[in-house]
Amino acid sequence: MVTPADADAWTREQLATVERALQDWVPEDAPAGLGLAMRYGVLDGGKRLRPLLVLASCRAVAGDCAAALRAAVAVELIHAYSLVHDDMPCMDNDVLRRGKPTVHVQFGQAQAMLAGDAMQALAFEVLTPDEGVAPALQARLVGLLARSAGHAGMAGGQAIDLASIGRDLSEAQLRDMHQRKTGALLQASVLMGAACGATTAAQWQALSEYGAAIGFAFQVVDDILDVTQASETLGKTAGKDLDHNKPTYVSVLGLEAARRTAEALRLEAHRALTASGLGAAACLLAMLADKVVERDN
Repeated sequence: MVTPADADAWTREQLATVERALQDWVPEDAPAGLGLAMRYGVLDGGKRLRPLLVLASCRAVAGDCAAALRAAVAVELIHAYSLVHDDMPCMDNDVLRRGKPTVHVQFGQAQAMLAGDAMQALAFEVLTPDEGVAPALQARLVGLLARSAGHAGMAGGQAIDLASIGRDLSEAQLRDMHQRKTGALLQASVLMGAACGATTAAQWQALSEYGAAIGFAFQVVDDILDVTQASETLGKTAGKDLDHNKPTYVSVLGLEAARRTAEALRLEAHRALTASGLGAAACLLAMLADKVVERDN
């Protein structure tokens, strides 16, 4: 059984490994300062939740650690590129991310756009090395990541988000938007880790349900923190959604109901892990579900 101290040690070790891989694989020498903007946008900041989910899921199914590390880096690159673009004036127009000026503030809008484009392409380059990962697994990982990031997932959710400014959404509409915008990539992180090993159909379904629950919970907690924490704690501009007249779980449900929803989703994630039959092998995934709901930034 993994103790809390063991889980903390594992987390520190994996975060260091992911950071080294990002340092190694995100080029500094891309033309015309592009590499500097890319590295600024992805290095030295962020919770790295998505890579941790990949690696914990891989561990739960005794999967290929080398392939999982590539998947972890790829999903973080997709997440980072989405933040770079999301912060730009044409979208959310934010000036603070991870406690420092956003990429377009630091490097200009054109360079920020290109840095995001390059990070997205690099994610798929990382997933498809010439050797070391079986072609069939490469294809499966690429498919999972592409579907979660594209029109049916994150990009589609962002489009709905922008189209919803100033509109009233039902809880069902809000959930659909965030299952795409935020949840799809978190769920894909879990499934990409699971794809690096062998699972039964029942285990795959249970891990998919776990990923969906924590993906939803992450956004609910994000909406709660947006109205309860200061910018200094969040590392980004607090109250931004309210200022932009965007619907959130707090505006639709109220603060206390949103908190109850997050707690219910934590229990849903734990039930899915129990149903997976993975037992103690899934304890790190259980720990990450708790961290998603209990976080303060």
